Amino acid sequence: MESRLVFGKIEYLNLLPFHVFMKRYLQSTQAKMSMHHKRNVPSKINQEFLARRVDAAFISSISAKGQKHVKLGIIAKKEVLSVLVIPNETDISDSDSATSNLLAKILKLQGKVLIGDKALRYYLSGAPHQDMAAFWHEKYQLPFVFALLCYHKNKNIYKKIEKLFLKQKIKIPQYILEEASIRTKISKKDILHYLQYISYNLDKKAQLGLKKFHTNAINLKTLV
Repeated sequence: MESRLVFGKIEYLNLLPFHVFMKRYLQSTQAKMSMHHKRNVPSKINQEFLARRVDAAFISSISAKGQKHVKLGIIAKKEVLSVLVIPNETDISDSDSATSNLLAKILKLQGKVLIGDKALRYYLSGAPHQDMAAFWHEKYQLPFVFALLCYHKNKNIYKKIEKLFLKQKIKIPQYILEEASIRTKISKKDILHYLQYISYNLDKKAQLGLKKFHTNAINLKTLV
């Protein structure tokens, strides 16, 4: 193993089960002393990864094209609750996002793009919104892949993480759930309900959804 690995960490609730897994995994391996975290929003982690200042991270699907990755992602089978367009507002992109802003254009949804925990709080408020993953599924009957676990080196480490994570049912300890609830101002009950909508397995159907997204992006001439 390399003497120092930098893992890009996104603090959104959709990765809470993965963070719980990684905490346990690192405590049980030599990686505990050699893996360090760099925290930021998805768009910033994308930049850090592409500049090779981060060795591995969940990278937005649009930025992950052509990058090495394992079969782990942030995936919505149908609706997702945390990637929204607020209708009847001026078209505004979410600076935290890369993939979701493009998805709104592909789906021709007009309004303000909102992602992450702030979007989940908005959803829970009951205010009018359009769930982009739900719109995507209605149009293509495919899951939507928001991000992939990409890496630059040490493939074997991340393949092992993929294998171990996917075969475990992650139970989030109450103290971590409580901390997440305080940090996000979202109740523990709502966090657990939300996580039922998130999948991490980049199976064949999810891969088809990812391919369809990249094809649409090329058609928009925005994929570089």
